Formats: sequence, C-alpha cells, structure tokens
Amino acid sequence: MAKGQTFQFHIQVEAGDLWRFSMYHANKGYLGIFNVLFTLASLYLLVTKWTSSTMAYRLLLLVCVLMFTVWQPGLLFLKAMKQAKNQRLKAPMDMTFTKEGFVVAQGEESMKVTWDQIGRAVGIPGEYILYMGRMRAYLLPDRVMGEEKAKFGEFLRETLPGERLKRV
Repeated sequence: MAKGQTFQFHIQVEAGDLWRFSMYHANKGYLGIFNVLFTLASLYLLVTKWTSSTMAYRLLLLVCVLMFTVWQPGLLFLKAMKQAKNQRLKAPMDMTFTKEGFVVAQGEESMKVTWDQIGRAVGIPGEYILYMGRMRAYLLPDRVMGEEKAKFGEFLRETLPGERLKRV
C-alpha cells in the first residue's frame, strides 16, 4: 500500500444493502445449515409422500419448504425497506479511510474510528461489513466502491490482522 493512501466513499444505504446484511445473519453458521437441511427434508417428504398424504399434510410440507426459501427472505426484505426509510439511514454518509482509521461524516456530525475499534471485517456478496461490535456495523456496498473494491480489500488485508478478516 502506498504511504498516505486514502479511500473515500459516499454511501447511501439502500434496502438491498440492508437485506443482504440481514440474509447473511439469518443464514450463517449452524442456523444456515439447519435451514438448508430442513428445507431439503421437507421437499423430500413433499415429493415422496405426495400421493399417500392428506391435503393438510401436503400444505404443511409446502409451508415448510417455502419458509426459508420464500417467506424469510421476503419478510427480511420488507423489514429492510422499512429500515431504509429511517431518517438516520436515509441520510448519506461520507467515509474516508486511512492507515490510522476512518472518519464517518453524516450531515453536520462526524466520528473518527481507529482500526483497533473494528472487531472484524467481513466480505459477503455485494458488500463489505465493518463490525464495531455486536450491535454496530458499517456497510460498504459494491456499487459504492466500484472499481476500487479490489484495492480496498487489499487495503483492509494490510490494515487489519488476519484473525479479524473473513472473506476479504
């Protein structure tokens, strides 16, 4: 990384960004494995027991198949749309990243964050997530980073220790 290299991003969080973030949390780890296995088992039973089961049993299995494939993503998207209308999230943020940390400016407010305050950085399809704790994170969508995404990922790998990076 060149000395003094900085990255500046103007971020307007959209419902899709929040939805990807929510889907990541709803389907990571053992919960995601359970969701897939539950859906596959329900689909298997629906197909193999179709002719020998009652209509109520078929409907129950159909609900089970659709639960994590249609309803959960749909409900998370509705929630993300509602969150995106929140005035705090609606206001654009300017983020400037340097070797020392980054500055987040939103309206008249600004806050400096040092890299030791970042618990971890996670790359998911469509965005990077910078966690400050369990309840606070910054989303950096691909559409905002554009062609600088690869360089920014390299910057994160050089700035943060490896144990605080996941898929970056």
